Amino acid sequence: MKKNLYTADASAVGGRSGHVRSATGIIDLDMSVPEGLGGKKNATNPEELFAAGYASCFQQALLVIAQKGGDRLDPETTVQCSVTLFQDGEAYGLSAVLDVDLKAFDRDKTIDMVRKAHEICPYSVGTRGNMEVELKVKGEPVPALTDSK
Repeated sequence: MKKNLYTADASAVGGRSGHVRSATGIIDLDMSVPEGLGGKKNATNPEELFAAGYASCFQQALLVIAQKGGDRLDPETTVQCSVTLFQDGEAYGLSAVLDVDLKAFDRDKTIDMVRKAHEICPYSVGTRGNMEVELKVKGEPVPALTDSK
């Protein structure tokens, strides 16, 4: 049964060269096309915000998985998220790479935890089937479940 837990509200004016503000006022940022695509310095972009949100959300999913398994994550655990904007004909799209370093666990346990986190993370659930998301552990791709170790 679906149960709504929280709703975030934000507004944008001016598109990629405008401004975004959350209803709480915590996010209040100038936006720009990425600097490498001709945008201005000292402004963020939707891809950067998405990467930050996905990394944070995925790390929380890892914390939940660790707790359910009776484990604790090392405080130095990191999730690096890279979001790529691409063009495919007339359409634009996004892809993401999540690179996890749990510090304290061996590769097999880390891979298992990353796969489980990918099943429950709201960003992973929301993007599943809609955008390519690659999982990595310390820079190495997580093998597909059908691959041998």
